[in-house]
Amino acid sequence: MSFHKTLTRIRRWIAVQKTIHELESLDDRELDDLGIGRWNIPELARRSAR
Repeated sequence: MSFHKTLTRIRRWIAVQKTIHELESLDDRELDDLGIGRWNIPELARRSAR
């Protein structure tokens, strides 16, 4: 794997983790207002980091 691909994957992983952390810090009411269930936070974070 090239250095560029590795760096891209690391940056994407960091972005996913940051998004997960930020969404998990919201309470259930805030998530509900956004139409987000706790169960789909990881998938949303992965999609947002593409």
